[in-house]
Amino acid sequence: MKVILKETIESLGLVGSIVNVSEGYARNYLLPQKKAVPNTPQNLKMLEREKVKLEIQIAKEKGLAEEIAKKLEGVVCKINAKVSEEDRLYGSVSVRDIVDSLAAQGFTVEKSMVLLGEPIKTLGTFTVPVRVYKGVKPVITVEVVPE
Repeated sequence: MKVILKETIESLGLVGSIVNVSEGYARNYLLPQKKAVPNTPQNLKMLEREKVKLEIQIAKEKGLAEEIAKKLEGVVCKINAKVSEEDRLYGSVSVRDIVDSLAAQGFTVEKSMVLLGEPIKTLGTFTVPVRVYKGVKPVITVEVVPE
């Protein structure tokens, strides 16, 4: 089913985009939440009328995302972890630990924004990208140190 997005959804696309989604996803989530409208000729005309507003909204979102990216670029998250005598971690450093560390430094980041491929299981310094907006991915440094 084709729908027109009324707001930016990270996994689908930008506001104003025409995307193809399953009928159940559209009927049960996107349409009731008013995040999208069906792709009809009337809604396409409405989209054309609101296109200027949408472009301004996209520009604002991207500008805000780039400001946040500048602040996040080069941030160092120091995470204390319990280690054994052989300097191996008892657990692992996950996305939640990174989000908590960033929150302690004053950055509000959601778990889905942190692009950690797999949990960190060793001591050391790692670089982790953070998806702030589509195409805007600043890189933060995560230092795992013994507790």
